[in-house]
Amino acid sequence: MGETISAAASSSASKLKNQEDSFYLHMHPHELHFPLELKKNISCCLQLSNKSDNYLAFKVKTTIPEKYCVRPNIGVMLPMSTCDIIVTMQALEEAPPDMQCKDKFLLQSIVARPGATTKDITSDMFYKDSGYEVKESKFRAVCVAPPPSPNPPLSVHASESLDQRKGTLLIMSSSVR
Repeated sequence: MGETISAAASSSASKLKNQEDSFYLHMHPHELHFPLELKKNISCCLQLSNKSDNYLAFKVKTTIPEKYCVRPNIGVMLPMSTCDIIVTMQALEEAPPDMQCKDKFLLQSIVARPGATTKDITSDMFYKDSGYEVKESKFRAVCVAPPPSPNPPLSVHASESLDQRKGTLLIMSSSVR
């Protein structure tokens, strides 16, 4: 279903390998598909699933933070829970060349102490030398063509006849009075 990020704690060297493999954070989807509409903010949902018996802390980073709003971008997941992350691409003035989007994201995760809350989580915990085993997974943004409009634009001939019908309706309603 989604990409798996192992988030085993390194504090207990006596853990068996199969126990370490039981700490997982699943991510779905692997890519964020943004239907490109100019001058409009566009949001996508990223779902994280904690399939372990541990509290897991996460942090989401991006290569272009001024272009994306990620909420929540840091948090704690209870054991056997899910979390929806909303990633919003800020309104673009023009389409990227060839609709190519090279924007990337990094999901970092660590095993948090039982009972931890978002207030207990700091950015320092996600550094490689923090004492936590930081697991990382990369994903990217993809620009896609917007879905076709349900109401195609009217041709000039059709809009003229529509204006004529509007005029007729106005005449009829004023003669009824």
